[in-house]
Amino acid sequence: MKIRPFAVEEWMNEYETGAKYNIAETCVNSVSLDELFAITGADRAGLDEFCTRRMTYGHIEGAPAFREGICRLYRTLKPEDVVTTHGAAGANHHVFYSLIEPGDEIISIMPTYQQLYSIPESFRADVRLVHLKPENHYHIDADELRAAVTPRTKMICINNPNNPTGALLTKEELLTIIGIAKEVGAWVMCDEVYRHLTQKDEWCESVADLYDKGISVSSMSKVFSLAGLRLGWIATHDKEVIRACLSHRDYNLVSCGMFDEWAAGIALRDPEKLLARNRAIVRENLAVLDAWVASQPHVSYVRPEAGTTALVYYDLDLPSRAFCEEMYHATGAFVTPGDCFELEYCFRVGYACSVQELKAGLRAVDEYITRKLAEGVPVRG
Repeated sequence: MKIRPFAVEEWMNEYETGAKYNIAETCVNSVSLDELFAITGADRAGLDEFCTRRMTYGHIEGAPAFREGICRLYRTLKPEDVVTTHGAAGANHHVFYSLIEPGDEIISIMPTYQQLYSIPESFRADVRLVHLKPENHYHIDADELRAAVTPRTKMICINNPNNPTGALLTKEELLTIIGIAKEVGAWVMCDEVYRHLTQKDEWCESVADLYDKGISVSSMSKVFSLAGLRLGWIATHDKEVIRACLSHRDYNLVSCGMFDEWAAGIALRDPEKLLARNRAIVRENLAVLDAWVASQPHVSYVRPEAGTTALVYYDLDLPSRAFCEEMYHATGAFVTPGDCFELEYCFRVGYACSVQELKAGLRAVDEYITRKLAEGVPVRG
């Protein structure tokens, strides 16, 4: 199977471990197991009890406490509506692997996480793109989506909140997208890995609650600061999807790790405890990022509405990869070039690290821009 190189992951793999100021990371500042116990108030005696268990495959379809915890993140789902996976990356891949065949028509958006168009493309699906525009605050234009959909459309793939822009679709916008999908009987698959990381105290809707053919994908990584567990899930009311995913799961996954699901079950016993911590981080840090953008005359952005990422444009006449690579080596500041999202003269910032690292990283970006201007790099008109 031929597939395009995964641009953003290859970039992270090459540079992340050596970064001095990692403001490319997209997870909310990760927690240790000690912190998990402290935040959730869980009894540490449970760890001793776990240590007595034999390391079998565990619950093949997912530990009950984990699946029940996932359902607390939705309004209408039950454990039988959930398929557990190895991270959201595994969940996205598994949806396409289970449901998409050569020649199927898929609608996706741009920019977004590359899995949502490159994987179905690799399965020889007919992928049609709807481009998000800054003048529309990177929200999906319903008329453009409607024009892209045909009677052959099998699935519409979206990402909410959006990566890399931080755009957050409203319930009304989601219902409009669902209405378009219903006209042709299409699934709506939504990568929701940043869901619940809002800037306002509001419920963040899921397509799985709103549509019987809505497929929600998420994980423990971004929102719950537990990327090391490598756990994700597929959630839907569509029993056809559940059956297909469970059948295909026997071939490539079998089960998730016993310890991983046990720890995730603790985190999701009362998810609001971790969510409160992490919403506080993204709200404080976005205020820092917002102030920096306002103070730096050579950058601009559409302010994110949710999630952990922002797409920042600059006016120096340098391609994004050259900008980000040279800045990394010169200052240690690590961001993601726009060309990983097939865009130019911009970079993605992950602003959910510690506030100290964010401030230091942004100062390093200032230093690099000042240096390049002093070297005579022109500013684009």
